[in-house]
Amino acid sequence: MDWTILWWLLAALIIIAGLVGTVIPALPGVPLIFCGLFVVAWIGHFQTIGWITITVLAILAVIAWVIDFLAGALGARYLGASSRALWGATFGAIVGFFFGIPGIILGPFIGAVLGELSGGSDLLQSGRSGVGAWLGMVFATAANLAIAFLMIGLVIYKLGFSLIGGPVSG
Repeated sequence: MDWTILWWLLAALIIIAGLVGTVIPALPGVPLIFCGLFVVAWIGHFQTIGWITITVLAILAVIAWVIDFLAGALGARYLGASSRALWGATFGAIVGFFFGIPGIILGPFIGAVLGELSGGSDLLQSGRSGVGAWLGMVFATAANLAIAFLMIGLVIYKLGFSLIGGPVSG
């Protein structure tokens, strides 16, 4: 029995989970995409997608991971947030996921505000912290999506197919 189709299916599922994870903070989005793309390279015995490409993909994954940590913190710190606001924003993003798109958008803000209020800050400072944490998470999500699609695009290019399904020349 040829297991290739199952390996391709597994790789696709991991990549899709990674794309979902770039928007939902509970999943490690870009690292999952890297794992899925590594499986794609493994399926081809690292012939088409070699170790140089794998190294570039790994570097992009590390950059995305660093952005995840720095963007939220820098956005919140820029507007004077405490670590409670950062934890609140993260928790709010996770809880917000269960409330659909409005929850995903408002969850980090509400969580940061509540986290800041629990530390004794006034409402104005809590609101600033919420905006900063929210802006940082939005920036991190946008940057992670850009990196994720760059990684996927690089592998599609290396596999020799354009978006319309034909071989890439040159």
